[in-house]
Amino acid sequence: MEHEFGPLRSRASRKPWPECPDIIIYRCGHCGKLYQGLGGDQPAQALSCCNMTMECLSPLHIEDVMPEFNVDYKIVGGFNQSAVQVFWETKPEDKPEWILLKTFTGGYIKYVASKKRPPLVFPLADEDAYVYCDRQVCQECVFRCKRGFMIYLYSKTRGLLEIPLEKMSDYFKV
Repeated sequence: MEHEFGPLRSRASRKPWPECPDIIIYRCGHCGKLYQGLGGDQPAQALSCCNMTMECLSPLHIEDVMPEFNVDYKIVGGFNQSAVQVFWETKPEDKPEWILLKTFTGGYIKYVASKKRPPLVFPLADEDAYVYCDRQVCQECVFRCKRGFMIYLYSKTRGLLEIPLEKMSDYFKV
């Protein structure tokens, strides 16, 4: 069955190589403000805020904070339209402040409003929407088209968490 390419669908003939630099988050130990940097290079000068050097946050892996802090994702859509939904289950004081989805070509950041309930939805387009198959619904198969994507989640009480998009459906596991 031949599919017509929609406006959001990647027209790449192969999976894109991740081009987005690493995400680096700095926090002021005094006021708590955050600063996002890109790439692995350290700034020429130490970043400062409130006359203090800012701390570079090391992300925790989700396994380090489970089961009290549970974050999951689901890839929805398929061939022409796809998105990543991010779900969380936490105590009210641990609720995420923001979630950033790092993709092949950049990143999407969304702030979590006080009354927002999961999921937070990140629509994908262009190379970030690349898929191997022509299915209308993602099966989270062995190809793992979004492998290389990373979810970063920030909570004032837990700090910075990272969750790689590497999930594969049990159906495809041997």
